[in-house]
Amino acid sequence: MKLRSLIVPLLIFSLTPITTMTLEAQTNAQEVKPPVAKRAAKVTEIHGEKLTDDYSWMREKTSPEVISYLEAENRYTDAVMKPTEAFQEKLYKEILGRIKQTDLSVPYKLGDYYYYSRTEEGKQYPIQCRKKGSLEAKEEITLDLNKLAEGLKFLSVGAYAVSDDGNLLAYSTDTTGFRQYTLQVKDLRTGETLPEKIERVGAVMWAADNKTLFYTTEDAVTKRDDKLHRHVLGTKSDGSEDKLVKEEKDELYRLFAYRTRDRKYVIVGSASSETTENSYIPTDKPEQSPTLILKRKDDHEYYVDHRDGLFYIRTNDAAKNFRLVTVPVKNPAKENWTEIIAGRKDVKIEDADLFKDFMVTSTRDKGLQKLNITDFKTNKAHSIDFPEPTYALSGEANPEYNTDVFRYQYTSFITPNSVYDYDMRMRRGELQKQTEVVGGYDQTKYTSERIFATAQDGTKIPISIVYKKGTKRDGKAPTLLYAYGSYGYPSSATFSIARLSLLERGVTYAVAHIRGGGDMGEEWHDAGKMMLKKNTFTDFIATAEHLIKEKYTSADKLAIMGGSAGGLLMGAVTNMRPDLFHTVVSLVPFVDVMNTMLDATLPLTVGEYLEWGNPNDKAAYAYMKSYSPYDNITAKKYPTILVRTSLNDSQVMYWEPAKYVAKLRTMKQDANPLLFKINMGAGHGGSSGRYDALRETAFDYAFILSRFGITS
Repeated sequence: MKLRSLIVPLLIFSLTPITTMTLEAQTNAQEVKPPVAKRAAKVTEIHGEKLTDDYSWMREKTSPEVISYLEAENRYTDAVMKPTEAFQEKLYKEILGRIKQTDLSVPYKLGDYYYYSRTEEGKQYPIQCRKKGSLEAKEEITLDLNKLAEGLKFLSVGAYAVSDDGNLLAYSTDTTGFRQYTLQVKDLRTGETLPEKIERVGAVMWAADNKTLFYTTEDAVTKRDDKLHRHVLGTKSDGSEDKLVKEEKDELYRLFAYRTRDRKYVIVGSASSETTENSYIPTDKPEQSPTLILKRKDDHEYYVDHRDGLFYIRTNDAAKNFRLVTVPVKNPAKENWTEIIAGRKDVKIEDADLFKDFMVTSTRDKGLQKLNITDFKTNKAHSIDFPEPTYALSGEANPEYNTDVFRYQYTSFITPNSVYDYDMRMRRGELQKQTEVVGGYDQTKYTSERIFATAQDGTKIPISIVYKKGTKRDGKAPTLLYAYGSYGYPSSATFSIARLSLLERGVTYAVAHIRGGGDMGEEWHDAGKMMLKKNTFTDFIATAEHLIKEKYTSADKLAIMGGSAGGLLMGAVTNMRPDLFHTVVSLVPFVDVMNTMLDATLPLTVGEYLEWGNPNDKAAYAYMKSYSPYDNITAKKYPTILVRTSLNDSQVMYWEPAKYVAKLRTMKQDANPLLFKINMGAGHGGSSGRYDALRETAFDYAFILSRFGITS
């Protein structure tokens, strides 16, 4: 539910450090001049102060003047980067050459069908398919995204829900990047698209009758999911006559909905970043109004699934890092709770997957994920062990309720994405597929470590590191340090084919698991939000200093990178310690904290008062202003900086980085490059097509590596 989220993994790990010499030599500043934005002061008076914004005019997205300015920034960036075009092409072909372009996902079973996706060489998007009865059966294409994307600059599929009888597919698409999805229904028997076309849709799920759809919709201004509707096929196709099932009027909360794995209930929830409330609707009685499970109470989060007449509730009541309780569906009052897994101070219960005979709980212990299996028949439990010092786990598609097999994905900095089927009864796993690195890949050529830095208050901050064996610890290795540090999201050590192009050129890659994220549990998040947000920034500075002290790198070989809320981090630490970093890469950065959080009409603002604070409160205003990147740019020397954004971003509006760059250009007292690149046809995650996204990665890599003096 926290939505200034991480950039898609390809972009998150696509950037790396740099040195000034090469681009400066290439640029010839006398010939290539950056755009100069006009200044038109807008003054906001608040708490006895005047908050001046010289570039607020950039908010007018439809203004030819705004578009002209953004296009001028793109032309400047292209001119500066022109000498690297051959290097960009080399990197693109190198990365693409390691990817199996025609490939197949691991099929999963749902009802009578096996579902999977496949890619074809030369096509930007996956093709969704299924086979009935066995994998040897004839293929049916359920959704060809390449056909849907014809004539479009952008395409993203949101919902993908098949009716219980397997005949109908409800799916939603966004064609701009603004995360505004349109719901449609396809008859999989005939290939016909039904008349349904409903706008601004979020979650989508079927009732058991194969004709009733539940779906959430968003507010047109704030993009907050606030309504749940019920639609019956055959009624008015635009949804204008659909039954409003539930409305969430509190702007701190978003509405969400999902179907339990046993398919018996639709769970309808409201969530702020600190509090949840859930109701249920039987899927065999879709006309029934939602029944409340437990009324909302400030700071109480609880999440619900169902098995055998009981709701299983993951709750933070009396357990900061959550505990697991059960309660009868017929009487879900708190006094009827039965605890089945107690809470622990140092171990967070992140999820619980219920099956007919088994339960899988996902936990995070000292920053590392664990999978724990409970056999309901024997009441015995066991865990799955993972040998590497740092890694990442996630559940794969597990839609079947009556199964002994749990599918999960395992990856690390040096282990490609690996899909396992784990037999919960026999206690053994079997590798189904590991992502192939075309041309061969030897993971023994690389080393992965987990070390700890000491924050200014004595807290130990984990750092995950990967580098090619033979890299010397002499302070000379170019290093890219990435972090996020917000919303309680952990930053995982995952594999990246693209990153091999960095490691093979001697670049060390590191992830700082700083406070504000969820890497070490709920208290880790609390210690880096609201009036403690600056811990996020000082933790990051401490990790950079530790890497330098331990001679992994040096300040003139250190690049840093973050996206979205991680872009806030980049802006803040660059203002605080510009001497510590050689290069900064900031993707769709949340940098104009004050103007954004003072505007309640913007998407996300009100709901995020509980993450950053409400600046209408004087104390919160003063604290937030003290670190807001846009408001703390001063006349001094800054590192080399690359900022990237997208025009149709709905989470961090394009004007935030645009204003930040414009102001920084007028203030910085150095000759280091400051580049601003805008994707004029995408959203928060950048390009949607896989080849387009790889070209963005190649651009980033060419910029970064050239800054290290690496040009081939």
